[in-house]
Amino acid sequence: MLKLCGFAVSNYYNKVKLALLEKGVEFEEVLVWADRSPELLERSPLGKVPFFETEHGAICESQAMIEYVEAAYPAKPLLPADPFAAAKIREMIVFMELHLELVARELYLEAFFGGKVSDEIKERTRKLLTRNAKAFAKLAKFSPYIAGAEFTMADCAALVHLPLVSMTSKAIYGEDVLADLPVRDYTKMLGERPTVQKVNADRKENQELSKARPKKV
Repeated sequence: MLKLCGFAVSNYYNKVKLALLEKGVEFEEVLVWADRSPELLERSPLGKVPFFETEHGAICESQAMIEYVEAAYPAKPLLPADPFAAAKIREMIVFMELHLELVARELYLEAFFGGKVSDEIKERTRKLLTRNAKAFAKLAKFSPYIAGAEFTMADCAALVHLPLVSMTSKAIYGEDVLADLPVRDYTKMLGERPTVQKVNADRKENQELSKARPKKV
């Protein structure tokens, strides 16, 4: 059986997990914390999660994983058949991850983990997030799903990334860089799906488990 390895606090883990649930693919979850252990590096060369264990070997990087699921389990597709329409879905995913989530990640240390980020990084990140959010507004549809009338692979990414970007910017700047977009209503709508409820419940449970982990000294 396909094994999804990682932990449910990770937004990228939950992106893949939601795709599996939406497609009705049978899979096993294996709790793996990110580290640099030789065992993990054999399966994920950068020691990152999530990754798959398949009958053919391991696959890391969430977008490669979700593309594998789409190709290997074609029932209940999360991409349209039209090549251009499918490319637009992939475009939106790359945009959210490269130009929003990855940029906001510079602030996570202070926003969520009690650390400190320099004023220089904060200012640079604010400019990038503000510019990129305006550009993203030209791509996002919210009608009712992120790319249009159908739930797609892009929604698996949007659900886990967009609220995180909003929370981060509010924590650091006191304002939501995505405030002009209906992200709250969108995530509320998605929250009515049983698959999303499952992902959210497991994430909360895993957060408690993460807090209970022994701290390295």
